[in-house]
Amino acid sequence: MRLSLSTIGDLGKLMSDEIRAAEKAVTAGISQATEGLKTELRTQVTSAGLGPRLARTWRGQVYPRGEDSIRAAGLVWSKAPGIIRIYENGATIRSKNGFFLAIPTAAAGRYGDGGRKITPGGWERRTGQRLRFVYRRHGPSLLVADGMRARTGKRGGFTRASASALRTGRGLVTVPMFILVPQVTIRKRLDVAGAAERWVNRLPGLVVRNWVSDGDGGR
Repeated sequence: MRLSLSTIGDLGKLMSDEIRAAEKAVTAGISQATEGLKTELRTQVTSAGLGPRLARTWRGQVYPRGEDSIRAAGLVWSKAPGIIRIYENGATIRSKNGFFLAIPTAAAGRYGDGGRKITPGGWERRTGQRLRFVYRRHGPSLLVADGMRARTGKRGGFTRASASALRTGRGLVTVPMFILVPQVTIRKRLDVAGAAERWVNRLPGLVVRNWVSDGDGGR
């Protein structure tokens, strides 16, 4: 084969075009795999009944940002890794002080001060009421609120009785606010590692499908 400067120049351009095609294909494939994995993990969370708020903690990013590279890489992570890890591996949760875990009922609400999850102390500070401990021999013990009245109307729920209602005692009820248990066992409900492996295996096919060379006629 006879080589000339023009031939070498043509080969150089061909190689340059193929490198650019490879950079675009790899970056596109990585982007699709990253988005696919993030979407699958979000779907896992909602399908497990863990809610859209936790699902939205899954984020994805492709590097380097804003440019094509044959060394592109994707990262998928959760902004709540501790919670995700519990549902990925399963866990037994016990009280830090060795007593009970207090699980709020619907009547107690879900959140207390500063958007944090409600606790017995937080409930007492918010309402100005004291909770009463009720021991149950054949079931979980309770923390209850005395002197409550059922709300009327669409809002429902319970509210602290007025002074006049407390004097007469009419319509007053005792409402369980927290269920006390020694521990809670959380079963495995997510398969993060399995989802990651599936998208890694799909990556070569995604790169090939995104590979468009000049000689492909714009396919």
